[in-house]
Amino acid sequence: MTNSFADYLNTDLFFVIGSNPTEAHPMAGAKIMSSLLNGTKLIVADPRRIELAEKADIWLQHRPGTDIPLLNGLMHIIIKEDLHDKTFIEERTEGFEALKATVETYTPARVSEMTGVPEKLLYDAARLYATTAKAMLCYTLGITEHICGVDNVMSTANIAMLTGHLGKEGCGVNPQRGQNNVQGACDMGALPGDYPGYQKVANPEAQAKFEKAWGVKLSNKPGLTIPDMMDAAVEGNLKAMYVLGEDPVMTDPDANHIKKAFKKMDFVVVQELFMSETAKLADVILPGASFAEKDGTFSSSERRVQRVRKAIEPIGDSRPDWWIICEISKRMGYAMDYAYPEQIFNEMASLTPTYGGINYERIEHTGLQWPCPTLDHPGTPILHTKSFARGKGLFKGIEHTPPAEMPCEEYPFLLSTGRILYHYNVTTRYSSALEAHRPEEMAMIHPADAVTLGVCTGDKVQVTSRRGSVQTKVNVTDKVMSGMIWMSFHYKETPTNELTVNAFDPISKTGEYKVAAVQIEKIM
Repeated sequence: MTNSFADYLNTDLFFVIGSNPTEAHPMAGAKIMSSLLNGTKLIVADPRRIELAEKADIWLQHRPGTDIPLLNGLMHIIIKEDLHDKTFIEERTEGFEALKATVETYTPARVSEMTGVPEKLLYDAARLYATTAKAMLCYTLGITEHICGVDNVMSTANIAMLTGHLGKEGCGVNPQRGQNNVQGACDMGALPGDYPGYQKVANPEAQAKFEKAWGVKLSNKPGLTIPDMMDAAVEGNLKAMYVLGEDPVMTDPDANHIKKAFKKMDFVVVQELFMSETAKLADVILPGASFAEKDGTFSSSERRVQRVRKAIEPIGDSRPDWWIICEISKRMGYAMDYAYPEQIFNEMASLTPTYGGINYERIEHTGLQWPCPTLDHPGTPILHTKSFARGKGLFKGIEHTPPAEMPCEEYPFLLSTGRILYHYNVTTRYSSALEAHRPEEMAMIHPADAVTLGVCTGDKVQVTSRRGSVQTKVNVTDKVMSGMIWMSFHYKETPTNELTVNAFDPISKTGEYKVAAVQIEKIM
């Protein structure tokens, strides 16, 4: 996030696109709802009539996979009506003419045809976002989980720069992270091309620094992304895998391909709390500890580094993740002689400029937001107040990229996936209370489609894609558009990701979970 959660209560307008915070990010969603009670305006762009859409001043119900045309269309109107922030553009950005030339062709009429959004609503949204002094744009996986996810994110940056809604209180581009400590994992180098703090393995200076600190020779070659790993395993070129706190069999697209990959490998280690679907395919299962059983830090969506304190001793034979990794490293010939997590944190901070001023003493009571380079630095609640990381922000003219797979005669329905409030990814199925409240998948379909299929709420259907087939009960509702079925991925009894597309953004390698073609048949 460029800004802070505190700004949720200090903004004049939310533009929420590709995000369902009241269900998938309920703490952030609660702040948005609280802000709305105080008069904050709201624009929602979502194919479904989510809870926030019902509260919105303007709801843009665009077709799945048309985020770029939608944003280009809004920018077209903003420029045509002379609503762009010329001072910000002149002083803080470059590449405006390239953006202008691209969005010139995204007329309201064309965008309305592409997205399904009426022209009047396009004008209303563009004018409201551009003319509001403090406007926050919020997005999540509805923007990133496409084969053009990186371009989608760049488009959100384009419209924020165009209107000068960056580097200011109550503004910014604010992605809400999908899981606890996803931000922290990325910060710590859990990416194939990065050391901690996004220092690139291909950078000779970074390589030399970490070689000196760790006393080993390091490769300057980025590692494999998760999709590349799975492909390599199926091809027989990747023989072993160590999975920590993930359940890719349930959560990765084209789950049958994922299972094939795990079965093909010679050796699989899974470090987990529960017997997950991936753990069932492991040769060795290491019992990790939960957040309540270990010390350390988590970094939140707003870049805030916070203490995590052990509340109970690890249950049974489980151990903290850092301890397990250190013990394995020792047995493999490299001594990681850390006595407690603070030692690990201090070493990392000494090598990572953005974390250089953070230590356990400073975050004992309240976390700090990076970048925080020195011990006397207060942290950074708002990014880009004076300049961007590259100096001037770069506009990019971005064209529409259609989804990898669209409905056809054989597979006439569009499948989109996401989360529901009652379960957190694939972990809360182990909660008896939540399981009792929502024990099974209830896929959403439109009443018109229900009539065609001859189904009512509670009936079971078979959903089939080119990759697999699952059964689910249905919930008939006009919250989804006709021709669409919406499903969550929480239920191993209905493994939705056996249906999703094995297609990825070429840069981020994020899977396209939001669009797939399926057929639906009633189960008699």
